[in-house]
Amino acid sequence: MTNRDQSNQSDPRVLRTRQLIRDAFIDLLEETELEKLTVNRIAERATINRVTFYLHYKDIPDMLDRIADDIINQMYDALRSAPKEPTAVLVRLLEHVQENTKLFKLLLVTKRVPVFTERFMSVTGGLIAGKIENYFKRTDNHDIQAEIGSWYLSSAIIGTIITWLRHDTPYSPEYLAKQIRLLSPQL
Repeated sequence: MTNRDQSNQSDPRVLRTRQLIRDAFIDLLEETELEKLTVNRIAERATINRVTFYLHYKDIPDMLDRIADDIINQMYDALRSAPKEPTAVLVRLLEHVQENTKLFKLLLVTKRVPVFTERFMSVTGGLIAGKIENYFKRTDNHDIQAEIGSWYLSSAIIGTIITWLRHDTPYSPEYLAKQIRLLSPQL
């Protein structure tokens, strides 16, 4: 990363423009399919010109990739602030999802943007993998491969989060985290 790139990361004008682009993208994604979005439409909705868009992103796939990175980094930041107790980490993850319901609903539930779904699954799987391996090391149950157990629980938790979002988060993050822990005591 060059000094210019680093200074751009904290330049309020750059951050504001990227937020305008992100908001425009999210608004447009609510209205139309991802494949039908154009740089012109995003720039127009963001009240910027195409040149400004291209100063920040190479193209729409680059924008998607970087927005997904930003969202995942925000998720990691939120998780780092949680106490290390498993339920607290899960609560913080769910709080972050709930704080960004519109975004997560759109990217994970409604439109299923593959780059975002893949990274979200990676984060969730990463949170679970170590706990699953430790669980299987502590127990005599060696019939289940730790990796398969991790896949299973990650999918179950992601499916639960998606359903929770589909139903407009009817339960608090604390309650949902406790229910998930009851269903998955190995976490």
